[in-house]
Amino acid sequence: MSEIEKKPIKITETVLRDAHQSLIATRMPTEFMLPIVDKMDKVGYHSVECWGGATFDASLRFLKEDPWDRLRKLRDGFKNTKLQMLFRGQNILGYRPYADDVVDYFVQKSISNGIDIIRIFDCLNDLRNLQEAVNATNKFKAQEGRGEAQVALAYTLGDAYTLEYWTGMAKKIEEMGADSICIKDMSGIMGPQEAYNLVSAIKDAEPDMPVVIHTHCTTGLAFMTYMKCVEAGADVLDCAISPMSGGTSQPATETMAYALREMGFQVDLDDKVLIKMADFFKNVRADFLKDGTLDPISMATDTQCLNYQIPGGMLSNLISQLKMMNAIDKLDEALAETPKVRADLG
Repeated sequence: MSEIEKKPIKITETVLRDAHQSLIATRMPTEFMLPIVDKMDKVGYHSVECWGGATFDASLRFLKEDPWDRLRKLRDGFKNTKLQMLFRGQNILGYRPYADDVVDYFVQKSISNGIDIIRIFDCLNDLRNLQEAVNATNKFKAQEGRGEAQVALAYTLGDAYTLEYWTGMAKKIEEMGADSICIKDMSGIMGPQEAYNLVSAIKDAEPDMPVVIHTHCTTGLAFMTYMKCVEAGADVLDCAISPMSGGTSQPATETMAYALREMGFQVDLDDKVLIKMADFFKNVRADFLKDGTLDPISMATDTQCLNYQIPGGMLSNLISQLKMMNAIDKLDEALAETPKVRADLG
């Protein structure tokens, strides 16, 4: 342990995007977010993930909100903290590929309305679907002085996904012009030793490239995985404030900060402000539990996710959709079917 480089570890807070996407199918309205923004801005986060992913779709379809208005209000509140979004590569925030000029313009408007870090991914790790978004981010960074291109690799298991595959992808990502790389373990299936080997290999191949780790607690591996990632040289961890952590969400911010400090790492977060944040989101969680938006299923550990490998955000939406169809009793059958479908599709 004494040989581990004790560099500062940075934390990205996910409660305003992936945490509630994974637990409550992205149903947190803007009015639930704004009262706590001032305090969140004082915590000392590396960034706050607050936009992109399913927030665009859910804001329009279910919350009857303008997602651009949400972004501008959050930008007004966060004076000292970088705002981050998840960007589906050539699909932008939709479900089909869009033309290059549309991708370019969406990136421009995202940055001009307040986004600092654009995490860009493709579900099949097809780098062709990432290049235009990276190019656009770098172009508007040069023009506006803001905008970081972070490319995320979608972590999965299979014979093809060797260390050579991942390090080769990392090299290509650097050549694309990305500012950082994220290992995006959407289903929480990356084990501690796999994580250590993977981060070590990427750091050995690309020592100057910041490595961000994203995982979910679905399988129960996340805390151990994060610790091994830090030992291997990871720079940033995605976490969620404790009341909205665990289950299909991310590891708890406060717990990770405590454990990392116990190991001798520097974590520059204000614990007193985190307590106030947690108190606020305890009430938010209570409201969602009371009205049924937050299902206890999403808060539990399910080791079978190692088999069905469904991302946290998809699980919460699957639960929500089955409830809407009065078919929640079919959840286990649907999960059991998923590995068969994956095999059929190769």
